Amino acid sequence: MTQPHATHVTPDTQDADGTPAWQDTQGTTPARVPPADLRAALTAQLGGAARAWLDQALDEAAAHPGTHGPISVWELRLAEAGRRCGPAHADAARVLVLHAARAGTDALTRVYSQGTADERRAVLHALPHLVPGPDALPLVEDALRTNDTRLVAAALGPYAARHLDAHQWRHAVLKCLFTGVPVGSVADLARRAHGDDELARMLADYAAERTAADRTVPEDLHRVLALTESGRPAPGTADPHGKES
Repeated sequence: MTQPHATHVTPDTQDADGTPAWQDTQGTTPARVPPADLRAALTAQLGGAARAWLDQALDEAAAHPGTHGPISVWELRLAEAGRRCGPAHADAARVLVLHAARAGTDALTRVYSQGTADERRAVLHALPHLVPGPDALPLVEDALRTNDTRLVAAALGPYAARHLDAHQWRHAVLKCLFTGVPVGSVADLARRAHGDDELARMLADYAAERTAADRTVPEDLHRVLALTESGRPAPGTADPHGKES
């Protein structure tokens, strides 16, 4: 299969902690990178055996999308991704497999409900690439009910930015503060927080509660509170792929 060339993302290294270079400090995740660019960036970082496995997995998924029997071959590849590509690259590999298989809401729901936490996280990252409407919101809502901070962070990508209603979204932001998930994980934060007086009230109440209990107020709370008052979104914080519905 001919390899696509990156047009926006062209890293070829990992950070010192093993994080792929395309996962930058601004919260870039597989949910925020177009699949063609994601594949080009990933293949640039994988060794020969891992690249060959990825090529085969994507070819199989493209040739046999949807559901075939009790479990499809591409679903087996999701389980293998961590071992074949390494933990640092498994999210991206799984998202690409899901995209190649053209997984719809039913298939994504099945993978999410039956999968490991890693596979669930990949499903959440894949949502903005595969589900145009709000049909997969129950998966986001389920992830936000957990105490798994990696699932919470993955749930708050561009799909949630588009489709969570204001009430759910505000409580998701508060959950980040409660659990220590960096608010940089929240896609389209600046736009959605801008002018949100109710969110500002909730943040002020939470800060007052922590102060009264002689507990530190998270720096991220001040950051979000400032966004609610800002005249325009902070540079570089709005997500071009997300829009509120």
